[in-house]
Amino acid sequence: MRHASQKPAQEAADKTHPAARLKLRVPDKARILIVCDDDSITERLNIAFREAGFFSECTKNITVGCESARSGRFQVVFTTPVLCDGSWRCLVEAAHHYDLGFEVVLLARTFDLSQWAEALEAGAFDVPDALDELPKAAGVAKLALEGSLPQATSAAP
Repeated sequence: MRHASQKPAQEAADKTHPAARLKLRVPDKARILIVCDDDSITERLNIAFREAGFFSECTKNITVGCESARSGRFQVVFTTPVLCDGSWRCLVEAAHHYDLGFEVVLLARTFDLSQWAEALEAGAFDVPDALDELPKAAGVAKLALEGSLPQATSAAP
């Protein structure tokens, strides 16, 4: 009887263990940080990323965003140009200074060609329009991930 009572517990462990492993693998390959103080933009980005199969986390300030990005958990950071405690440049500087390999995507609230070029020269991966191009955010993230993931993990066996 002792053996029979152990069997259901073992079956329950077998059923939950594979699911837990699957949940852990996906975020390691496609983890996105959203640094934005606009709730509507953040929600639209979250929906686009979730539908594309990406895992995303959010923060509303640059200080927390930089600390989170420096943790090495994120491959792509989407941010608006200026928040209450700093600008997107802090994220680009962190990416380059610590050589963490994450890409910064700047969400422009207003489009200015000279600012767009300046952002790209400073190290931003892309500068999509926050009003019109949010539906394309998952595609931009996918392109950024291709550049930020190590070749060994992106190559097919």
